[in-house]
Amino acid sequence: MAWLWWLGAALVLGVVEMLTVDLIFLMLAGGALAGMLAALLGAPFWVQLIVAGVVSVVLLFVVRPWAKEFLERSTPETRTNVAAHVGREATVVSEVTERAGRVKLAGEVWSARTEHAGALLPVDATVRVVRIDGATAVVEPLPDHLTDQTYYPPYGG
Repeated sequence: MAWLWWLGAALVLGVVEMLTVDLIFLMLAGGALAGMLAALLGAPFWVQLIVAGVVSVVLLFVVRPWAKEFLERSTPETRTNVAAHVGREATVVSEVTERAGRVKLAGEVWSARTEHAGALLPVDATVRVVRIDGATAVVEPLPDHLTDQTYYPPYGG
């Protein structure tokens, strides 16, 4: 009946791994499964413990670094929170200058400003978010959305 305890431990460790996604508990679950195999083969409990411990250590120090590197290489970086807004397009809802303005970004109205002195972006202009500075979106006009009302001085101006 010891094999059932090892199986239960492996399942619990697997669930914890799903919550942490760090591959540590998965390696420990592998050790528990090795302990279960030793129990099924009739090994005494102290041998089961040694097998589970050795397999866990080997998995942690040999397999985990390789698996973690593979996972990081094959998983695209996902930007979250405000970093996800950088590069997105927004619509000006209140004239934007280098000091103030408002844009609609991802369905929300944000405080906004331009990066260049003297720039003026009119209402309904489409802009791109360059960066987020606190709670303010720093924006620039899209070249193909410039209008007669858009004033955007050349660099250095």
